[in-house]
Amino acid sequence: MDQITRCDVIVIGGGPAGFSAAIYAARAGLNVLVLEQGMPGGQIASTDFIDNYPGIQRMSGTELGEKLHRHAEDAGALVEFAMVESLSRSEDGMFHVKTTDAIHAAPTVIAATGSAPRTVGFKGEDTYRGRGISYCGTCDGAFFKGRLVFVIGGGVTACQEAMFLTRFAREVIMVVRRNQFRAPKSLIKKVLANKAISVRFGTSVLGVEGSSMLSRIVFQDNATMETYEETHDEGSFGVFVFVGNDPSVCLVKPYVDLGTDGGVITDEAMATRTPGLFCAGDMREKDLRQVVTAISDGAIAAVSAYRYIDCHAA
Repeated sequence: MDQITRCDVIVIGGGPAGFSAAIYAARAGLNVLVLEQGMPGGQIASTDFIDNYPGIQRMSGTELGEKLHRHAEDAGALVEFAMVESLSRSEDGMFHVKTTDAIHAAPTVIAATGSAPRTVGFKGEDTYRGRGISYCGTCDGAFFKGRLVFVIGGGVTACQEAMFLTRFAREVIMVVRRNQFRAPKSLIKKVLANKAISVRFGTSVLGVEGSSMLSRIVFQDNATMETYEETHDEGSFGVFVFVGNDPSVCLVKPYVDLGTDGGVITDEAMATRTPGLFCAGDMREKDLRQVVTAISDGAIAAVSAYRYIDCHAA
């Protein structure tokens, strides 16, 4: 049987919300453990730059993630990079979090598992994921140096990633389902002024084909519903999908209620329907999923966890 280690609060997720929670909880004198399965910063680690966080005019997502990581450890939190396999709650109110190598127990858990890239559902999307289909410009952009790149999406992330991909691709074609972008005017202006980017409004991707890599892509004109296809040399182009994210709630689903957007419903204190379980960041049901709102959620969740422990102390 695995040895159980105990602490005051377990933070699941090392993104802005998780590290913010860890910093505030540790500064409150709590024994804090942060569990993160990937890179410090979570999803922002794959973001080329962040320029809308107050006081930080421009910083890479990787750099911000590392700064949050160091800050949490300097505050006294213990950070472990491990995959969380399960979360359970015993009759005495203790939570048990099982990772690949250990079991951790605490009276409070702050889940900050973020969200995952949303798929479009076109034919071949799953088949060619990692073989021409990507959801991360920072991760995979360099593999498409000198090649043609299609970017699916018309929101903020799609616009930002399209501009980033011009560093590598010879041409970037944005495929936007609607007849307009869903991004701030200042960002749209930059996209339209970039000579390496062209835009196909009112267009959808219906499917991709190829052998080991992509060689064919099928489009639909959403106004006429007519379809057309393009064939290129195999491996000469890629498709990057940026159509939003879905909250990652599988771990906590038995203990929470979900909203219409699939996010966890919490009160203003970030509390769920299960005592001692708090959720923060992009996994919550909310109107705005940004670094600044995740940081705020994490701080609130930490203070709530401290108050919960204080009220239930023997």
